[in-house]
Amino acid sequence: MGKIYAAKTNHITNPLGFYLKPLVFSWKVKGCRGQEQKYARIVISKNKTFTDICYDTGETELDSLSTRVEFEIQPYTRYYWKVIVTTDVEEVIESDVQFFETAKMDEPWTGRWITCDSSQERHPIFSKRIRPAKEVKSARLYICGLGLYEAYFLGENKENPEKIGDEYLTPYCNNYDQWIQYQTYDITKQAEQGGVLSVLLGNGWYKGRFGFNDPEREAYYGDEWKLIAEIHIEYKDGTKDVISSDETWSVTRSNLWFSNIYDGERRDDTLPPVEESPARIAKVPKGRLMERLSLPVKVQEEMKPAELIHTPAGEDVFDLGQEIAGIFRLRVHEPAGTTIRIQTGEVLQDGCFYNENLRTALSEYIYVSDGTEKVITPHFTYYGYRYVKVTGIRDLSCEDFTALVLYSDYESIGAIETGNDLVNKLISNIEWGMKGNFLDVPTDCPQRDERMGWTGDTQVFSATASYLADTYAFYRKYLYDMYQEQLLADGMVPEIVPTFGPTKCSCVWGDAACIIPWNVYLFSGDKTILESQIESMKAWVDYIRRIDGDHHGWRQIFHYGDWLALDRTGAAANSVYGATDEAYIADIYYAASAQTVAKAADVLGLEETRQEYQEIADRQWRAVKEEYFTSTGRCAVKTQTGLILALKYHLSENEELTKQMMKKLLRDNKNKLNTGFVGTPLLCNVLTDHGMTDAAYRLLLNEEYPGWLYEVKLGATTVWERWNSLDEDGHVSSTGMNSLNHYSYGAVLEWIFCHAAGIDVTEQSPGGRVMRISPKVNRGLGYVKAVYDSACGCYQCGWEILGDNKITVTVTVPFGGRAEVVLPLAPESVYEDKENPLFEDVENGICRVKAGEYEVAYEASQPLKRKYSIDSTMEELLNHPDIRAFLSQMMEVDMIPDIAYGLSLRDVAKTFAGEIKPEEAQMLDIALANF
Repeated sequence: MGKIYAAKTNHITNPLGFYLKPLVFSWKVKGCRGQEQKYARIVISKNKTFTDICYDTGETELDSLSTRVEFEIQPYTRYYWKVIVTTDVEEVIESDVQFFETAKMDEPWTGRWITCDSSQERHPIFSKRIRPAKEVKSARLYICGLGLYEAYFLGENKENPEKIGDEYLTPYCNNYDQWIQYQTYDITKQAEQGGVLSVLLGNGWYKGRFGFNDPEREAYYGDEWKLIAEIHIEYKDGTKDVISSDETWSVTRSNLWFSNIYDGERRDDTLPPVEESPARIAKVPKGRLMERLSLPVKVQEEMKPAELIHTPAGEDVFDLGQEIAGIFRLRVHEPAGTTIRIQTGEVLQDGCFYNENLRTALSEYIYVSDGTEKVITPHFTYYGYRYVKVTGIRDLSCEDFTALVLYSDYESIGAIETGNDLVNKLISNIEWGMKGNFLDVPTDCPQRDERMGWTGDTQVFSATASYLADTYAFYRKYLYDMYQEQLLADGMVPEIVPTFGPTKCSCVWGDAACIIPWNVYLFSGDKTILESQIESMKAWVDYIRRIDGDHHGWRQIFHYGDWLALDRTGAAANSVYGATDEAYIADIYYAASAQTVAKAADVLGLEETRQEYQEIADRQWRAVKEEYFTSTGRCAVKTQTGLILALKYHLSENEELTKQMMKKLLRDNKNKLNTGFVGTPLLCNVLTDHGMTDAAYRLLLNEEYPGWLYEVKLGATTVWERWNSLDEDGHVSSTGMNSLNHYSYGAVLEWIFCHAAGIDVTEQSPGGRVMRISPKVNRGLGYVKAVYDSACGCYQCGWEILGDNKITVTVTVPFGGRAEVVLPLAPESVYEDKENPLFEDVENGICRVKAGEYEVAYEASQPLKRKYSIDSTMEELLNHPDIRAFLSQMMEVDMIPDIAYGLSLRDVAKTFAGEIKPEEAQMLDIALANF
């Protein structure tokens, strides 16, 4: 029986109180006999029974990826909707009833901003008694507290207050001088019983220490606590009440006397109670108060420690076994006055607790016991950690501690398993890195005194993130933040969004304004994101254009370049700048961003805009070629990143020459990368796109420094900021800038999805309506099983190498989807099996298929296990790391000239050492055959 799933409004399941203009619906279908949608119908009602229908599309051709409904929504209203799909075999499938609920929208607030004496350290609790006058039908709380807030309700005859909702760190992180989000909560059950609503406030991003561009400014946006709230009660007789924040609310003090995103929290339960005082009317904050865009940040997972370590230094340290971002629960029962200190860190050093790489972030929780048993949990901070050092508790136990993993409430849609345990661990590390850095803002790291929305990190990971999750709503909020900052900076995209202080910009980082919306569109198939961001995209390119002028001024300002690359000759050990010419990178990304604006304008039907920005792109591409390429097509920027950019954007008139130059650079570097933030995310994709998949696999599977599996073998559980964040002995290489949870280099997972698994979302079919399935097999993986629940539906691709040379491939295409399948190393004879539905429609080796499951097994057209001998070429032999090590015992392999790489080992030996004796040749053949 068919089923409709992932039915969403504005890419959110049952949104409550979100900004909902324009109104867009999407859905997926699975499990039906039909292969595609014939018609669909969306019905919207004000009740679950659909007896009060307020909008009906009728049965028509609707796009399941994105159907915009021109329907005038009203404030304070819950709407119910469903979609009914008719398939191509006349099945009729009806979705479960969904809802979306509007908030105040443009309605004026009756609630006023209130405050208290904010010079006191003890954090305030604002309270108001709620006494329903009649039988309650429904009740809503519209609320915002600055810096951060948590709302509680103590019902009549109840002993303990309950938290309202399950969110943390509300109202989230943005430029509060530009806009402020309020949240909406359904408090019908609480209002029915009556009781006291209380709101605890903390410092957060608004009022606490945050950012490093302006470190002297401790309370960046404001120095007083503020609260605004309205409780709307609808009674069963149709009448309504509104209880608004004003001077009638009371203020008392909590036992929290310090909170800070970087430094943690301090709570003292021995503090005496404080008498109530009336709230005061506060000065209205600068930013616009509007409905939320942020997805909820929730406790998504709970974890117990893997072990309790007693370190050589005599410390008690919990090891989670996994680095996370979040908070914790800890059961305590110590004598009154006991101070308990909890500190977090990412790594042990020589078996002992360590957190010096967190720089100034204290990352701790301090609790003074009142002598009773308590379960303590932080309210207004979070930590990036694997290890937890605890002092002040006798008889500490793993049962006492629970890690609470926090991240934004996105939907996971992608997963990959391979036959290589190290690669599987790398994939897990990348996924955990995303969880740790998808906490309202896509951050660079979750642990040190940073935790900020670096635009460069965000853009290089955005495609990878979109294979793993439905990122539309998450990035929608970040891109809104970005444009708000641009409006203050004449179109400039800051290096950090939100900025929190004076800022600069850079190519690649600022180009996030164009790259991220395009990726969101590519993976969602919803052009609404381009409509929302086209002015931001144009503003960024226009900003560059003004600086560039007629004298290439964009080349001449500061750029990060290939940040943290390893190829700058003579650089200090902790150098951050790569060798690739920053001006070259800047010029290329200028052209690419202009090109992206032109593509977006084309999608939106903005022909004049398309022409304008296409002309900018064409002019800039010519400038790049004139400045950095010879007349024969030779690239003057001879670095791995320089050549990767030349190949990606087809800048050379002689791509074969560029490919050979790239192969030589890899060869000279012993088949290892030395790229940074620019080159690394592109590296494997571009190699495969230019027929060098073997090189991409060698980079992926390299277990030595520098490489992805090097850190896996050293015990990493997330992705490192630096290729050498730890040395081979597990010691931290530097403390000035060294995070062990930095997902940028995890962008290689895009290549694993797109090429190793072969699930390729193309620009020709955004949202995956037509997916290119073209897996690349490799013995180093053995097998791959990939699942990607695209905007269209769930695609699956798997392959496995059986025996010496047999390949099996399985493909699943979802309802409404099509695939163009290219089988790896398939002989021509395979396609002659017309009994196999995979081969019903084949042209030029491409199998065109509709929804269904497909499988094929065949002998590969070339050997999958390479056999080595003395007659193998030097390039073949030296590409194998173990053979390279073996041969280095006999010759100076690093001194072999380029011309010799095409020669056999026999010929090279003959040229440099004379004829090889038959018995020596036989021994070499036997040795090489064992690899």
